[in-house]
Amino acid sequence: MTETAATAPHTGTTVLERLAAHRLVPVVVLDDAKDADGLGAALVGGGLPVAEVTFRTAAAADAIRVLRDRGDVLVGAGTVLTADQVDAAVAAGADYVVSPGTSRAVVERCHEHGVLALPGAVTATEVQAALELGVTTVKFFPAGTSGGAKAIAALAAPFGGVRFVPTGGIGPANLDEYLALACVAAVGGSWMVPRDLVRAGDLAAVRGLVADAVALATDLRPAA
Repeated sequence: MTETAATAPHTGTTVLERLAAHRLVPVVVLDDAKDADGLGAALVGGGLPVAEVTFRTAAAADAIRVLRDRGDVLVGAGTVLTADQVDAAVAAGADYVVSPGTSRAVVERCHEHGVLALPGAVTATEVQAALELGVTTVKFFPAGTSGGAKAIAALAAPFGGVRFVPTGGIGPANLDEYLALACVAAVGGSWMVPRDLVRAGDLAAVRGLVADAVALATDLRPAA
């Protein structure tokens, strides 16, 4: 099963199309699943109903479940390193799975579950390995230390059908460099969902940062 076959429930729209429509993917670290519902409300209120919950904490699976149960947030699982974590993410309701590198085991398990896999790839060899696994959209991570937008543009030349979701070292100051590239499907980042603000329950501040990020991405959208 290819990545484009993974569709969002009730809409028939592919998950990748929804990510590309929002252009931004908040990368979230939740220390406690009890914070997930409030975060979801802040994301929706700020105009960006998307969350990539990283498996960097033990609360990840439960947080994904809480966000998915809201019904108004597109939920992904990030920092997924093993097939077992894919199983846990999918069981919790993740719509897509992101990994920092390209793992055959992770990608193949995603395909078995019918969910979108976004493996990490920053070199031509890694992109080609992803293509061999049936993946045509990859996470470019860590973007800031791997050549940034210029490196993505260079890779897009020989890999014309590949799209990228750059993450790492991206913020308001350089977002325009990435969104200007036609091969960039969306940009991931944590600047609009700071871990300390989420943990402190300052959801008004988070909502404001999310709204600012959405406004910036809208301003950077190419003219029709």
